[in-house]
Amino acid sequence: MENAIFRGVGTALITPFREEGIDFDAFERLIDRQIEGGVSALIVAGTTGEGSVLSPEEFRDLISCAVARAAGRAPVIAGTGSNDTAAAVSRTKTACGLGADAVLLVTPYYNKTTQRGLAAHFRAIADESTKPCILYNVPSRTGLNLLPETVELLADHPMIAAVKEASGNINQTAKIRALCGDRIAVYSGNDSQTVPILSLGGLGVISVLSNIMPREMSDMCRLWFEGRVQEAAAMQIRLLALMDQLMLETNPIPVKAACAYLGYAENRLRLPLVPMEEKNEQKLISLIEEARKA
Repeated sequence: MENAIFRGVGTALITPFREEGIDFDAFERLIDRQIEGGVSALIVAGTTGEGSVLSPEEFRDLISCAVARAAGRAPVIAGTGSNDTAAAVSRTKTACGLGADAVLLVTPYYNKTTQRGLAAHFRAIADESTKPCILYNVPSRTGLNLLPETVELLADHPMIAAVKEASGNINQTAKIRALCGDRIAVYSGNDSQTVPILSLGGLGVISVLSNIMPREMSDMCRLWFEGRVQEAAAMQIRLLALMDQLMLETNPIPVKAACAYLGYAENRLRLPLVPMEEKNEQKLISLIEEARKA
């Protein structure tokens, strides 16, 4: 797609916290590290960024900080989705006004709707957005699967540019590509399926692992786009155990533990999330060290 928001790796950034609130110094260092590591986009206040527990003031401050720090070096994509369409519209308008380059819209959770309702929900937000919208399908969290046929219905909306496909169902991704072609970009929402989704014509991944390994994830995508398929696949396989461990407990619990271990941010989450169990954290640290030595 000529007008794709990004190609390669978009990092689903954590939101570093201190006891008193957001640690903006750590957040700015994380942004710099990501860009220096070759990532192509920054996703702010999404699932990994604990966007659902940010106050409206924190949300605005976080987006403003990201836009200012990125300074055009990489597009900033704001997580503005909600199970309340009106709230999602409001957050989307706020993010667009603050200079975000695109928005990420998760399917509604808890008060699950029908596929017809999903289409209406996304259209209502996209109609009010001044920046490209990425649909976000993650049924393991929301209990609602955005079907390929519904993506097809939305693909011709001028502000709907892409879908982050995190259902884990490769057949579903293939069907989106079959139905939509190049009318909508597809990004993997799971690190462990990056290369498989690239092989179906995906444009990249919205990654959790790249919080701690931006260069490795960027290199994996670069190798694929250069036609060095076997090398990209080998990286996917080599990092698979670490990718899986980062999902062993609810995201972003493990990646916050990883960032703390590496000295990037405090291992601080907001309830109802709690720090990783010690035995799981030790396994995670071992896998990080193995990956760093490889």
